[in-house]
Parts: sequence; C-alpha cells; structure tokens
Amino acid sequence: MNKNFIINEQNVESYVQKIGQWIREKVQNAGANGVVLGMSGGIDCSVVARICQVANIPIHLIMMPYGDNMEQSGSMTRCMELINKYGFGYHTHDIKVGVDSAIIPAAKDISIIMANLRPRERTQYIYQYAQLHDMLVIGTTNLAEYMLGYFTKWGDASDINPLQQITKREVYVLAKHLGVPQSIIDQKPSAELWEGQTDEDELGMTYDQIDDYLLGGTSGSAEVDRLIEIKIASSKHKRESTMFFF
Repeated sequence: MNKNFIINEQNVESYVQKIGQWIREKVQNAGANGVVLGMSGGIDCSVVARICQVANIPIHLIMMPYGDNMEQSGSMTRCMELINKYGFGYHTHDIKVGVDSAIIPAAKDISIIMANLRPRERTQYIYQYAQLHDMLVIGTTNLAEYMLGYFTKWGDASDINPLQQITKREVYVLAKHLGVPQSIIDQKPSAELWEGQTDEDELGMTYDQIDDYLLGGTSGSAEVDRLIEIKIASSKHKRESTMFFF
C-alpha cells in the first residue's frame, strides 16, 4: 500500500489544516457554494463535518432515514448530539417511499437488494440538493472501505472524498482531536444495512486488522490476510474507471 503519511496525536492538527485546505481548494475550483454531506451519525461523516466546519467551509447535513430506522438504532440521537453541539445546518428526508417503489417485485433476496437501494436512493436525493444549491457532495469512504470495496457502487458516491487515503485508526485520532461526541466515537461502526448489522461482523474482521494489512502487509492472521486479498481483488471493478481506452 503506497501511503506516505500517518496521522497521530502529535501531528493531527496539521493534518486537519491540510485536509481542510484541500477541501476548500476543491470547492473554490468548482465555483461551488460549499458542500453537502449525508449524515448517518457515524464517526466518518462526523469527522468530515467537523473538518469542514473548522476550515470555515459552508456545509449542510442531511439525515436520510428509511422510515424510523435511525430512531430505532439511536443514530438520529447521535446525529443531533453533533448538530446541537456545533450548530450545523441540517434537514431530514425519509427515503422509504423512494426505496420501496424501486424494488423489482420478482426480487428474491430483498435484504441484499435493500442494502444497495438505500445508499443509491440517498445519493440521488443528495445530488438533487447539491445541484439546487450549487454545492459539492462530500464523501466519507475511508481507506479500509475503499480498498475492500465496502461501499455501494453508484450509491456511496461523491464529488470529493477527503478520507479515501485515511485509515479507520486515523479517523479515530481525528475524531478525538475534533471533539466528536464520545457517543459517536464509542459506537460500533455500522452502515445500518439491517437491524443489528455492524461493519466488522459483516466483513468478518476488525478495522484494526484491515489497517494493519494495508500499512504493513499482514493483519497478523493468515486467514484474515487471505480474506482481505479476496475482497480487494473481487472489488477491483469498483475502483477502476468505466471508460474504454484503445
């Protein structure tokens, strides 16, 4: 893995400034009014939101629950804790009607289909909002998710993604420095694809193991290494251009 920096407690402030400056330049170069962020109540989006705020980049948060799933999981409460603590502008849009109307009646495995339909429905809404307000959509996919393909193609979409080269371990360093509420830091990472779902249970490994593999070539377990390599290989198409070149 060709990663030439590590964010730690000693240099975290300088990287907050560097990432904020990078986002600011992308927004200015696009002639945009700011950024819009899909807010799930998780640590990745909370870190991105705070970096933008610290860098004085106009940002609007959108919570996009499927019915009452964010209320049931507690993620709406965590979203509002961050919003109220730092005064973010926001609104909520329920994606249930759009998702349910898009399901093909003959579909057999509804749970997998729903897991991909939800982020795609969120993406189409957030891009409409961004277009109406001349803003960029900012993403939150971290390095571990990106390399293992742990994101929905054309669902977890964005114009810019400041976390793509940042490990989950570094996200936690940023979160603590930026004052992300402890309830968000302590919550097990989850895309809330179904009730009780967590990222690490679904992946079959921990984020620490993934980070160790990406940075050092091994997770410490030959079995986990093989699983990581399989996931990286099978998700290669997600990271490649769809253009045809002669």
